Amino acid sequence: MQLRQVRDIHYQLLPGSDRQTTDIVIERDGIITVRPPLRMTPEQVDETVLSKRMWIYRNLAEWRDLNATRVTREWVSGETFFYLGSHYRLQLVSEQDEPLKLKDGRFCLLREVIERDGPNAAHQVFESFYKSKGLPRIQKRVRYFAARVGVKAGDIRIKDLGYRWASCTKNGDLHFHWKCLMAPLTILDYIIVHELCHLHYRDHSDAFWNEVDKVLPDYREKKEWLRARGAELDL
Repeated sequence: MQLRQVRDIHYQLLPGSDRQTTDIVIERDGIITVRPPLRMTPEQVDETVLSKRMWIYRNLAEWRDLNATRVTREWVSGETFFYLGSHYRLQLVSEQDEPLKLKDGRFCLLREVIERDGPNAAHQVFESFYKSKGLPRIQKRVRYFAARVGVKAGDIRIKDLGYRWASCTKNGDLHFHWKCLMAPLTILDYIIVHELCHLHYRDHSDAFWNEVDKVLPDYREKKEWLRARGAELDL
């Protein structure tokens, strides 16, 4: 990965691929990443980025507007947390056989997690919950949609992917950000289908989106939901 600058645009140049077009993405953290075809030199990529500068400016402005409303949650009883698109109130409890449980319509968190180890520990407890509870659900949905897409997925993992919702490797392994488990099931399905279709096409070409459309004809609505409300899915 190279850090490059064209006029006032700073971007990360990713390794080239066998794609036919240059893929420019405003990531969830506002960083611009560019993945070009293998045949392009860095100087040619600079020229492409420069030619797309108005698109980049417009999408960066949208990203700033969306993230201006990012929610910062507090670790107190009554705070709201998402799981599979539903809101659940947090309740701090004195006794419980697990650090965190979802029961009776509430997230029940052991009070001592906060009092003894602080907010970072509570964050880790929630992250572990999403990973453990979400993996079987994602595995099931991947199996279902893999058959429809016509691919075979490799290993499936849930981890912290930073600014990406999900990723796939060349050998078919799929990685999902634990924050995906905060989204509604329909949005989770879109993320899964998106990655599975990348096993056919590594880029975001028309052919790729046509593949997504075959499985999810309303994918544009789900893509827009994630763009507009993805910032809400955080701790």
